[in-house]
Amino acid sequence: MSVARMLFEVGQVCTAPLHESVAHIGVSTPANGHLVAAFSRTQLPPEKTNKSNVGKTDKMLGESRMTSLPKVSPDSIHVGWIGTGVMGKSMCRHILDAGYKISVYNRTKSKAEELLAKGATWAQSPREVVDKSDVTFTIVGYPKDVYDVYFGEYGILAGAKKNSIVVDMTTSQPSLAREIYHKAKEKGVYAVDAPVSGGDVGAREAKLSIMIGGDEDVVEHLRPLFQLMGGNIAYMGPTGAGQHTKMCNQILIATTMIGVVESLLYGYKAGLDLDEVISAIGSGAAGCWSINNLGPRIVRRNFDPGFFVEHFVKDMEIALEEARRMRLALPGLALAHQLYIALIAQGKGKLGTHALALALEQLNNLEMKK
Repeated sequence: MSVARMLFEVGQVCTAPLHESVAHIGVSTPANGHLVAAFSRTQLPPEKTNKSNVGKTDKMLGESRMTSLPKVSPDSIHVGWIGTGVMGKSMCRHILDAGYKISVYNRTKSKAEELLAKGATWAQSPREVVDKSDVTFTIVGYPKDVYDVYFGEYGILAGAKKNSIVVDMTTSQPSLAREIYHKAKEKGVYAVDAPVSGGDVGAREAKLSIMIGGDEDVVEHLRPLFQLMGGNIAYMGPTGAGQHTKMCNQILIATTMIGVVESLLYGYKAGLDLDEVISAIGSGAAGCWSINNLGPRIVRRNFDPGFFVEHFVKDMEIALEEARRMRLALPGLALAHQLYIALIAQGKGKLGTHALALALEQLNNLEMKK
């Protein structure tokens, strides 16, 4: 008998009126992959309904599942890390500095040399990383890279151990996060999506905002590791919720960046000192991370990437596709996307997101030089 049918049949024999009873339903997925459900209905006077018991079964099952996982500490687990780019390298370094044993893989080995010099171990493939690891983090470029890393012949799911955990921190598609979750679950592996925000500075200073989707008990189990990388650890809901939250983040950044650049263009044309403009408006109602952190870089003509334009365009395209699926009109995001596409057409896809200033300068036939 299916679980749904079982719950229906049990429910039919509970003849007490709904207002005179309390129902407890707990559903969980333990390490063996089978769905477990508990249902009880106890007749109680309405004023004595014990709401504190609701969800207790879920909690008990979650705690039972977590006993199959090793304690998260440097002495207990081996960590895997795949992707040592602008942000991944700094994030991995924080875990390494905390004393964890780490195996790393990156398509270009030279980008991992700093971590190897600090004691990390090189792996020849994602599969080799997970073969040694209890918890494996990935942060790569595009959804297609995520797919290859997880589903390729030498990928993560070809070699991940039962009861291990995989955490994708790439900004990717919510649907891909769900696919990874379900395929991992078939192998007795736990999967979490945890994209981040904060750029190269946030990664370097361990001040990232980490937006997480997945099973809450697994996320809590990983909290000690997340806390090494970020200052704001936000559990957002089931699988894919982390990626949806990151889309909210990227939509806000994209449209805010237009305002930052247009504000500086206006100030420049009006003959104002742009450093003074940033100081004045950055502490008022218009203050935001972008004007205070990226505004000065624009003024100094430093367009080095904290986050690549081409990766940002990828994020906007994911958000636009999800918006189309939800029949949601986002004209501000669509405009920002077009401006960034123009920036890539100008050969500036490897610059930072604040290089949007270059596209708008070209539109106005000026350059904000001191």
